Amino acid sequence: MPDRNHLSCKKCLLQPPSFDKAVVVVSDMPNPFFDKDIVSIKDFTKDDLEYVFESTDTISRLKHSERGELGKGRTLGYIFYEPSTRTRMSFEAAMASLGGSSIGIADLKSSSVEKGESLADTIRIIDLYSDVIVLRHPMDGSSRFAAELSQNPIINAGSGSEEHPTQALLDMYTMLKEKGRIGGLSIAIVGDLKYGRTVYSLLYGLANYDVDVHLVSPPTLQVRKESIYELQGRMKIKEHSELDEVLAEADVIYVTRIQRERFPDPQEYEKVKGTYTIDEKMLAKAKPDVAVMHPLPRLDEISHAIDHTKNAIYFKQASYGKELRAALLALMLNESLPG
Repeated sequence: MPDRNHLSCKKCLLQPPSFDKAVVVVSDMPNPFFDKDIVSIKDFTKDDLEYVFESTDTISRLKHSERGELGKGRTLGYIFYEPSTRTRMSFEAAMASLGGSSIGIADLKSSSVEKGESLADTIRIIDLYSDVIVLRHPMDGSSRFAAELSQNPIINAGSGSEEHPTQALLDMYTMLKEKGRIGGLSIAIVGDLKYGRTVYSLLYGLANYDVDVHLVSPPTLQVRKESIYELQGRMKIKEHSELDEVLAEADVIYVTRIQRERFPDPQEYEKVKGTYTIDEKMLAKAKPDVAVMHPLPRLDEISHAIDHTKNAIYFKQASYGKELRAALLALMLNESLPG
């Protein structure tokens, strides 16, 4: 469930919105996301995850006219202190598909941040103009800080090297749609496991299911142990330095980019870049139906030569991102969804 520290209605002291809301719930479970922040995947139970996945299926099936009523007259505000293509654009496309509009900051040089405006003041201002806010910031804890200030719900679109919860949600939804299940999968997570915030959110999300997780990375980029200590005893995790060790048993290969921008020493990046490359030769060693995923952007860790294969689902993954984020926005803006 979304952050338990923010469960009280954020608009209870504000004028209720004037638009008509849908009245049919997706399942017997009440909508736990209405008017709530999405700050950390750790705040989600398995029931919450399943509710989001069912809601995404529901949203995807809606007629254009029905879907367009769920965000009509509402505004998404976004603030991206770091570059983004898929996350920002998928949120904008998702909001448009619900009949809403988007405003925001994608280039800090064109905003008052360039003049020295604080994050707190920027949040307070965009809160005045928006019904829900999407924030990406290089500082750990930035989204939780913003949630304390904002009257409207906050969505964490990446906070430092800490978390990226909506990416984890769409990653798990992709596994569900492409493999038919999440529980029982063997999942290899490959690449930059130290700095990759998508990795930490994904691990905590997967901890709600019975999965085998294989972490594959250079020794210097192993997952930060202090960041996953809560997972001890909750899931099966094995660490590897060689991808060949797990290729034959993996149902999913989740590849991450080695993040040059997060290395304190550029020379350390040069030592590990290009460590792993998924290409046709590698795929030949894997299960015929292995799913290759990537949160993107990619550099040299996945060969373009496998883009045409049935195994490459990373562009489908990006497409699912729009639908899942549309479902999240619809749930946050409406007490219930049409059936």
